[in-house]
Parts: sequence; C-alpha cells; structure tokens
Amino acid sequence: MGETMKAVDIKGGKGPATALFINDATPKPVPKRGEALVRIKAFGLNRMDLIQREGKYPVPPQAPSTLGVEFSGTVESLGPAAGSGNDNDDDDDDSFKPGDAVFGLAYGGAYAQWIAIPTATLLRKPASLTWEQAAGVPETWMTAAQALHLVGGFSEGGTALWHAGASGVSIAGIQLSRRAGAAAVYATAGSDVKCGFAERELGAAHAFNYRSGDWSRGVLDTTGGRGVDLIVDFVGAGYFAQNLAAAARDARWVMLGLLGGSKLPEGVDIGALLYKRVRVEGSTLRSRDLAYQRRLRDRLAEYLPDFESGALKIFIHAVLPMEEIVKAHQLMEENKTRGKIICTVP
Repeated sequence: MGETMKAVDIKGGKGPATALFINDATPKPVPKRGEALVRIKAFGLNRMDLIQREGKYPVPPQAPSTLGVEFSGTVESLGPAAGSGNDNDDDDDDSFKPGDAVFGLAYGGAYAQWIAIPTATLLRKPASLTWEQAAGVPETWMTAAQALHLVGGFSEGGTALWHAGASGVSIAGIQLSRRAGAAAVYATAGSDVKCGFAERELGAAHAFNYRSGDWSRGVLDTTGGRGVDLIVDFVGAGYFAQNLAAAARDARWVMLGLLGGSKLPEGVDIGALLYKRVRVEGSTLRSRDLAYQRRLRDRLAEYLPDFESGALKIFIHAVLPMEEIVKAHQLMEENKTRGKIICTVP
C-alpha cells in the first residue's frame, strides 16, 4: 500500500459546505513523466470549487476527485525524465528541481498536502510573493488574461466592462485591461463598498452597483451612448439583455460563467446581436489542453515583474488553515469578499 496524505474530501461525493472534511487516508500522488510532486504550502478557492462540491461542475477526465486548481509549494521530486518514448515530450519543462519554490495551475487536486502536476503549468515563485499571494494567482490571472487577450482580442485604446468587479478574476482583469492600454475600464458589483474598491484600488473609471438600478443605462450614459468594446460576464441569462444594450458595435462578449442561469427570460430581443455585429463566445480554462494552458502560463510569467514592483496588485480577503475549509467555503458563498480566500496547508 502506498503512502497517504491529508486532503479535503466530500462526504457522499457531493453536498453543502458542511460535507467537506479532512481525509488523512488520501493516497499520496506519484508523479508521472513530465510531472513534479509538489508539497503544497497554500491553495486558492475559486467559484468552480463550490459548484464542483455540489456535483454540478463538468470535471475534466484527467482531474482527480480532490477539489482545487491553484496552489503554491515546493518541488519535492520529479517524475521520469523526458525522452522516455512518450510523444508529449514537448510538454515537459526539465528546468525544475527539488527544492524549487513554485506556484501553478492544476486540473484538480490542490486541496491537499501534495500534488502531482505537469511542469508545463508551473512557475517559479518570486521571493517577494508570499506563499498565500502566489497561491491566489494562477487560476484567476490566467482566466483574466485568457478572456482579455486570447478570446476577447482586446486592443489598446478599447473599453472594457468586467462584471463581478470585486471577484478574483475581475480584480485581475480590470488591472490587466489598464495594463493593455484601455481607454477606460468599467465594472459592476453588488454593493457600494465593492464599487468603491473597484474604482479606488483597481482603477476602474466607474463601477455600477447592480442592486441600485439598470447598470447598462449607466454604461451608456458614461460612454456617451457608445457602449463598451469588451464585456466579460459570469452571470449569463440574467444579464443578457443589459449586456446587449451596453455592447458597442463590433463588441466582443466573453461568457465565463452562468451564475444567473442559462435560460433567457421570455421576450428578450436578440436583434442587437445582428445589427451591432456583437460576437459572443463562451470560454473555460480548466477544460483546455496542456499546450493551451502552457501558453497562458508563459503569458503569466510576463506579469511577474509587475507583481514584484506592485504595478499589479494581489488582493487577499482571508487566509484560513485547511482544517477550516468548511468556513472558507461558507465565506465564499456569502458573496461579500473583495479578493481571494486562501487556505494554508499543514
């Protein structure tokens, strides 16, 4: 029988936050060729973790059952060397060695003491970043970069609207939009406090409280009726009509979530999709192949100097020990956070 470790598990395979528990008999992973075994120091929570916990997320076939897609830690060992006859040798990065401080993206398995992870999705942790900061970067910042550049095709001088402006992805996206030369970046959020955060801390030109009225009218008024060039949405059906109203001609609209449902209300007029020439595209990161994720890893590496200088800011709302994972999930479910929730690993 192999070695075991502590990892977060779910009673019955799915359920509410209270179904989460620490399983100290979880098999410790063994790295395959092209993988590193990383002793995890911290991991970040993401909205998909809550959906997966409830049994409603389409988990990629290569993902372990353990939750978690981003982490930081130390390389403990490496799998067999490249050149072993496998056709995927190009996915290897043989520059890592035991003892390296790293952070990275995973298909799953980060809520644990160890993870076996392709080196193609690892980055070296800058000394200036704490374990907690580094653990909250990969999923959120790669997703934002993907939406902005690879899917959204954002150009300098354009305008962008990021919904859920105080969420991890939009905190990254607002900053990356400004870094890419946006003329103006807008956001929506569910409270005046969050809107103020998006404006003061992230540099949004204006953030609209969606509880206070029709935010699409606010976008149009602020842009002189033009609308915005890029919309990044996590809500889906509940925002469809307003997104369409707020979209500029030839806008790109990237859908990253369906938190507000997937079925359009009766009577929604989709005519503006045609005459505005709006391009709507759904996108996920977790289902992408390793080569695609490596491209995003390389783009994220370009941002590291800006993290170190403070030009790009990492916001952490709370840090909890892994043993308090139930509390961590409940905190995320309250939708009051401004930044990441991070768990440290014993």
